[in-house]
Amino acid sequence: MTSPEAESLPADPAPEEPSQGAPSAAKPAAEPPADAPGPADGAAPTDAAPAAPPPRPEERLEKAVRAAEQALIEFEIAVETFRVEVENFSRLHHQKLGPMYTRLDELDAQIAEARAARTGDAEDLRLAREARARVMPMPGVEELFHGWIDSEGLSPEGASMLNDQPVRPPQRVRPSADARRLYRDLVRKAHPDLAQGETERTRRDAFIARVNHAYTLGDEEALRALTAEWEAGPASEEQPPSRSGELYARLEWLAERKEMLTLVAKRLEDGAIGSMLRVAQDDPDGLLDQIAEQLLAEVAGRERELAALLE
Repeated sequence: MTSPEAESLPADPAPEEPSQGAPSAAKPAAEPPADAPGPADGAAPTDAAPAAPPPRPEERLEKAVRAAEQALIEFEIAVETFRVEVENFSRLHHQKLGPMYTRLDELDAQIAEARAARTGDAEDLRLAREARARVMPMPGVEELFHGWIDSEGLSPEGASMLNDQPVRPPQRVRPSADARRLYRDLVRKAHPDLAQGETERTRRDAFIARVNHAYTLGDEEALRALTAEWEAGPASEEQPPSRSGELYARLEWLAERKEMLTLVAKRLEDGAIGSMLRVAQDDPDGLLDQIAEQLLAEVAGRERELAALLE
């Protein structure tokens, strides 16, 4: 198709002999002979686009490594999130329900001793000794004080108790939604598995350790500060394409890491605390209240039983 400018100009006179090149803009091209090869006969058009270069041999491996890295990071986030929930739930469980379990054990020992004193039966005497033995063992220092004192001395909560100051309430089972969002964003950006150089991996390892500590405490402000610190820090250096052998080794390492995390997750899920969390995923704090009510009812029942034996 000619341009408007070309249509306004007079056509050049036709040459005496047909040109062997492209037809001129002023004269239509002649019809090709019937036996001339066309596109249908396999002749490629003269203006066909050049063929795309073949992919590099390592390209598919590189894509597989990137996909495996991202999948592993998401899995690690899920496992670490669940670990924090299990740890916090275990702490709350002991702080809130520990005294009730201790009271139940003591009542069981008193009931067994009262029954043995009444009957004098050898089996009842043995059961009474066993019940009392369950109450007698001394727990470790940290267990006894629920983390208020350790090898480094009194915690802030322990010092507050001695000075009659208000004690910080126990943490909730789950950090807030904002803390979870900040934590996930930071781990996705700064995870050590994204660095293949040892210097960068060391830097990321130290940074993620601080991120995990802040998330365990549910400290949103600390997580925001860490986000700003990461964004202001040095950018990751781009690594040159890896050779096939290195990529295969990387994939093997990622698979081993995933297998290890799967075992960690299974141990968390199969434990007593993890099993309780699975029962009440949406409201773990409410589950503690339900258990507390059940334990209070059991304590009341044991006290009535003991009173009847002592009459």
